[in-house]
Amino acid sequence: MKCALGTSVASFLSPLLSGCISVRNDGPSLLPDLVIGQRGMADGRFQKPRAIAVDDANRCFVVDKTGRVQVFDEEGVFIRGWRTPEIEQGKPTGLSIDQDGTLIVADTHYFRFLFYTVEGELLEDRTIGGVNGSGPGKFAFVTDAVRLPSGEFLLGEYGEFDRIHKYSPQGKYIASLGEHGREPLQFSRPQSLAVDNDGLLWVADACNHRIQVIDWSSDTPRCIRLFGHEGDSLGLFKYPYSLALHGKEVLVSEYGNHRVQRLDREGNGLSSWGQAGSQPGELNQPWAIAVDTKNRIYVVDSGNNRVQRFQL
Repeated sequence: MKCALGTSVASFLSPLLSGCISVRNDGPSLLPDLVIGQRGMADGRFQKPRAIAVDDANRCFVVDKTGRVQVFDEEGVFIRGWRTPEIEQGKPTGLSIDQDGTLIVADTHYFRFLFYTVEGELLEDRTIGGVNGSGPGKFAFVTDAVRLPSGEFLLGEYGEFDRIHKYSPQGKYIASLGEHGREPLQFSRPQSLAVDNDGLLWVADACNHRIQVIDWSSDTPRCIRLFGHEGDSLGLFKYPYSLALHGKEVLVSEYGNHRVQRLDREGNGLSSWGQAGSQPGELNQPWAIAVDTKNRIYVVDSGNNRVQRFQL
């Protein structure tokens, strides 16, 4: 079944909208080359999508506020979908692809990380967490999962604790860092995590409106870079809910500024695209961002119930 909007945007855009148009912050407002989804409950439609992951085959995994995980091919065609086991307490807010290609779902309000095959089979023996609490092996509201080059998991949480945890490749607790606050190595909703080629951890510290870069290669983690505060100029953020590393740059989706921002690895703003709206290239509360193997950028345009794909 082909998603109704999983097709080239050129097929329904007016010629007047071709190319780039100039908007805020002296950056281009890119037009997407693909739009996936619209509001609805049918296959290929969304109810407030909130997280995305793209695997090495450029399959796109999206979860929305109904607890549905939907999978699309790189043309935006719906492949399959399934629901997380429980949704009464709340819905997932994070997705990532593990080193072996399995999908990790941050089952936020059930305090656990679920592992699925690409076909949607739940690998119950790999679940991490599931108990609310502050002790080892327990979580508050979980947000995202990434792996260090050593294979260790880094797992984020927010709420009462605002921490990041290190777990062994076998899913056993090792250590934690962070607490609620505004100082380096403190967080206010560490919503999105990424690891670069040097093994440094990048954290979208969402409600502190900033990015932290952390070296956790020893027993004592260090914040080696911290940039951003609340604002709408380049280099500033308003609720940066997601980040993705893209070559020598970092891409940040800003829920509050309705845009995606390009920065260099030192935190200098380069350009941005997007503004509040529902037309192609416009955004409404963009929640998450991901990059595929062809360097195409997928933005979860949450308030517009769709995913837009862009090429820089």
